[in-house]
Amino acid sequence: MSGLNFVTNLVDSMDKCPWATMAGRSSARQPSPSVVKRPPLYTPEERRRRDETVWTLVQGILAPIQFVVFLVSLVLVVRYLATGAGESAATISIVAKTMILYTIMITGAIWEKVVFGCYLFARPFFWEDVFSFLVLALHTIYLWGLLTGSLSVEQQMYVALAAYATYVVNATQFLLKLRAARLQAEAEAAEAAAGSAQ
Repeated sequence: MSGLNFVTNLVDSMDKCPWATMAGRSSARQPSPSVVKRPPLYTPEERRRRDETVWTLVQGILAPIQFVVFLVSLVLVVRYLATGAGESAATISIVAKTMILYTIMITGAIWEKVVFGCYLFARPFFWEDVFSFLVLALHTIYLWGLLTGSLSVEQQMYVALAAYATYVVNATQFLLKLRAARLQAEAEAAEAAAGSAQ
């Protein structure tokens, strides 16, 4: 549905161009308010459940831990690829990053179940969850290559770098959602204040 909204908004923006009449229309079509306005990230009930569940705190703790481990591991992997030194440290750091990722995926699915009623692919986080599976798949390929020896050490490190690149994209997705949730809360607070002032 979000993809459909994107296409509709794109068409609406082009439809306001001055050459609309040349296409056989007398005036440009105005976008429908129902199309322009996006649904809120959380309903009041979902926000209440989000604020009350301990899984929100768990996610809030695990996310920065994972990011710190990622930064350390990234330095170690790049160092190994550049110098050939520190293979063990790089390997341990990637395994640690992968274990934290598995943990945050499992606890995140529980969080979605508590807040939205489904373990994965809740409407507000659908595309974040889809991309999370790509991140998880690349980390798992790394572990498979490490445990089976089917990938050379260099190949393992490059798979780890690919996994880290997707992780950065996925983390950015979630940060944008956090920002959207904050903006939603601020807008609702402003509406409530305006309503009480009348």
